[in-house]
Amino acid sequence: MRVTYAVTSRKRRKKILKAVKGHRGARSRRYRAAKESLMHALNYAWEHRRLRKREFRKLWIIRINNAVREYGLNYSQFINLLKKKNIQINRKALSNMAIEDKESFKKLVEFVKEGTNVK
Repeated sequence: MRVTYAVTSRKRRKKILKAVKGHRGARSRRYRAAKESLMHALNYAWEHRRLRKREFRKLWIIRINNAVREYGLNYSQFINLLKKKNIQINRKALSNMAIEDKESFKKLVEFVKEGTNVK
């Protein structure tokens, strides 16, 4: 008796076609185009998971910079003063503090500024 792989092949193809369901045109209907589309989509997803981390860090830095400028500092001066005072707080937390808890952020900036010649 001859062995066929029809069930396995159909399963594999259906799995790929299911994964590309929202893709445009032939990419969602034809197996070969769908396979290629899925490979690219997975590759982009992998790459963008890494890029997302960079994008968020850039966003936090922009927000912190914007917030500390109200108090006569810029981002690099503020981070430098934090390091000199040995305050270890990450940029995500600083950004959230600057947006949600302006009072404590102001106190932090004032604490960091005291003893320096920055006004």
